[in-house]
Amino acid sequence: MKKIINTIAALALPVVALAQGWPADYGGVMLQGFYWDSFTDTRWSKLEAQADELARSFDLVWIPQSAYCGGQSMGYDDLYWFTNYNSSFGTEAQLRSMIKTFKNKGIGTIADVVVNHRKTLGDWVTFPKETYKGKTYQLLPTDICRNDDAGSTLSWARDNGKELSQNNDTGEDWGGMRDLDHTSQNVQTNVLAYLDLLLNDLGYTGFRYDMVKGYHARYTGMYNAAVKPQFSVGECWDGSSTIAGWIANTAQGEGADGKIQSAAFDFQFRYTVRNAINQSDWSRLTADNDGNWPLVSNMPDGKQIPYLNDNAYRRYAVTFVENHDTERRANAEQDPIKADTLAANAYLLAMPGTPCVFLKHWQAYKPEIASMIALRKAVGITNTSTYGKSAASKDYYLGWTKGNNGRLVVMLGNTSATTPNKNNWAEVMSGYHYKFFLDRTMETAWVDRASGEYKNAFKAMLTAVSKTDDAQLVYTTDGSTPTAASTKAASGSTIDITQNMTLKVGMLIGGAVKGIVTREYTFEGGQSRPPFEPYDISIYVKDPGWNSLNFWCWVEGSDNLCTENKNWPGDLIMADGILQSAGKRKVINGSTFYYKTYTVKDYDYDIMFIFSGPEGKPQTLNLGPFSKDVYLELGDLQADGKYAAKDVTSTYGANAISDIKPESKVISTHYVDVAGRVSDTPFSGINIVVKRHADGSQSTTKIIN
Repeated sequence: MKKIINTIAALALPVVALAQGWPADYGGVMLQGFYWDSFTDTRWSKLEAQADELARSFDLVWIPQSAYCGGQSMGYDDLYWFTNYNSSFGTEAQLRSMIKTFKNKGIGTIADVVVNHRKTLGDWVTFPKETYKGKTYQLLPTDICRNDDAGSTLSWARDNGKELSQNNDTGEDWGGMRDLDHTSQNVQTNVLAYLDLLLNDLGYTGFRYDMVKGYHARYTGMYNAAVKPQFSVGECWDGSSTIAGWIANTAQGEGADGKIQSAAFDFQFRYTVRNAINQSDWSRLTADNDGNWPLVSNMPDGKQIPYLNDNAYRRYAVTFVENHDTERRANAEQDPIKADTLAANAYLLAMPGTPCVFLKHWQAYKPEIASMIALRKAVGITNTSTYGKSAASKDYYLGWTKGNNGRLVVMLGNTSATTPNKNNWAEVMSGYHYKFFLDRTMETAWVDRASGEYKNAFKAMLTAVSKTDDAQLVYTTDGSTPTAASTKAASGSTIDITQNMTLKVGMLIGGAVKGIVTREYTFEGGQSRPPFEPYDISIYVKDPGWNSLNFWCWVEGSDNLCTENKNWPGDLIMADGILQSAGKRKVINGSTFYYKTYTVKDYDYDIMFIFSGPEGKPQTLNLGPFSKDVYLELGDLQADGKYAAKDVTSTYGANAISDIKPESKVISTHYVDVAGRVSDTPFSGINIVVKRHADGSQSTTKIIN
């Protein structure tokens, strides 16, 4: 073993202070920057283009495994470790550019590390041979656990004159790819060199280890002790104290010196929130006034939650409410959170631990989640903060967290059921099934909308968080520091945000302005979009020849269902060839189409569909998004047993598209000069003329006045 550690030391690792798994008193927030099959949405170039926006809220972004896997893949069938980083998400150059840009913006990139198992080339036991920095790396058949795939691999190896390791797996067996024997010196050498490449060549900040129950925790401890990532989190997917045991056992690794070497995702936290929401029982979030969290009945093995109520582990809890696996609604066993997404995130971002926000939640509720993160950071909540309960029942939960800068109360469920003492708490933010209150001793102004780029106009609420009753607020919108002579507003009042501005708000107390907060608001073109006019679209499906036809639909990036029947498989359109009340039918050139009409309610209201037969089987892939009439017919059957669909709009419904949206007439015109000022009349000199159209689009031209 010493031989291996010395070999890796020869790689000239930089001297980095050992984070011992996860920094203590860490106040950062992480984004899971992908979801299942997010190949288009999370390409490296697309994520890099969002760096400025992400940097306002997130300190870490966890991205998919980034090496080539032999075809389109999310990376969990990892193949290459050293020589091929042209993956399903982009090229190696794009990957390096994104990581560098993130780093320059203050964001650390977390690599998805898959070393429990590995894909092979050509047969069951042949791994790629790769040369990196003049050294050749290759895993051998003898690096495969002897009991891999419950003995199937061993049988194949014997039949083909190959030999596996003499050692069984040190963790759980998993069928599908070859489980690696982490007791092997060759495996350890390859893994350590691979991790060194991720940190010190590609520039990752830390690791998310996949499927860590598949091998003993001591090896994660050994690897981290050698390469010293700033952050490490393991996917120990379990609903019991097994997770705490895994965290503790990382201290057993060689070089770990008896110290914990990795955090873990807090699946128990996730299950608790899911149960509270899906069972409509907010008391399941109950913590007592000492910060203990007695949720024994929620745990499959009847054991106590080990994280947030234990200072020894609180630091190592990476909390979350949904991820790429749990969210997959096509798999009912994952039991995703079906409602109250914002309330779930409100709880996540109010609690100790290091929160990891799911990308789909961020995309669907960006302004709200950004504001929650801003509030969390203003209070100074960290992974070791203390917390407790104020009140709770089936209908609501009221809890507090003490940060480095003050205290925060979060209320979930029926937010009108009770209210914290107004002498001590000021309401600063609210939404469906959630409210936030700040301790009035914080003595600060507050604006409930975070800085960011917006599309539509909105109202920002201003609050004076102060022990001084009726504290006066003063604000400016040009970036200047508020003074006693600035525009005044009462606490709880709102102002309309319709164009680019730097809003600064402070409290005027005793003639002095204090507790100033700043917000940077931008809009494309300098101004908000005009009010949206809802319109109808119809989705036509050519008769697939099934005994029945169901429509299941939702708004992309959210849990907002468009179906009248909210239970899978959704609206029954046709049964035994008979049209049902939920749908309509049209015959075009001898072809029968079933269709349903939906209302597009906002600019970003794009609708996704699954069409299915009796009791939801067979079914199509996820189809969409659609924001205009579309005609579809059944396509090829995929490997997972689901059907693709062909867009045949040009054949059957070419004339149905042009009349859907309002005419593209100009509804407003404004002028922008070189300094970025906006006016309804031209400036002297160079102007950018911005014309907005009724369909939401805009056109720009340059003129010299």
